Amino acid sequence: MKPLGGGWDEALAPLFNDERYKKIREFLKYEYSHNIIYPDMYDLYNCFRFTPLDNVKAVILGQDPYHEPNQAHGLCFSVKKGVALPPSLQNIYKEIETDLGIKEPACGDLTKWATEGILLLNTTLTVKQHVANSHSKCGWGWFTDEVIKIISQKTENTVFILWGGNARSKVPLIDGKKHLILQCAHPSPLSAYNGFFGCKHFSKTNEYLKSHNKPPIDWDLNN
Repeated sequence: MKPLGGGWDEALAPLFNDERYKKIREFLKYEYSHNIIYPDMYDLYNCFRFTPLDNVKAVILGQDPYHEPNQAHGLCFSVKKGVALPPSLQNIYKEIETDLGIKEPACGDLTKWATEGILLLNTTLTVKQHVANSHSKCGWGWFTDEVIKIISQKTENTVFILWGGNARSKVPLIDGKKHLILQCAHPSPLSAYNGFFGCKHFSKTNEYLKSHNKPPIDWDLNN
């Protein structure tokens, strides 16, 4: 695996050397060689490559990657340029427009957010084509839980944005005394009206960052 850079290689070394991670690697070797798996193996760790550890301002937790062709590329909720917007992402954009007055972008590529300091982390990092949650039991849960703990330990005044039950279950991993934890319903059409719409997590994130002398996040994907 190519170095991740941004301080992640050192921080994640204990995980990559753990026997549990070696089992995940063996599982993935088989899966990638026998099935269609998303994201592409070269995009698997994009969330780390695009967001250095010492630049993490916020963490958005997703569940597992999109499982249809040409969507997933290693950043939660994000799809590649030219791909139709998934319903959850459409709702995220609607809330941003309501919260911050930013016009809904046509593109679903969230790479700019990653470079702004948002770690776009799925709790499961891979998925089999057409089968949601198909890799949720292969060990990724342990790995990403440890990543969340590392961020909690090694960063200061980070905003953890947790949408839906899966993400909200991670609250015990985060030090709420040194970070801001924002929780609400998932942006999925099935639950967005149960508290996601109107949550104002985007403005709240920036208010918190500014109150701790951190540059706010530019949520605008239109430029």
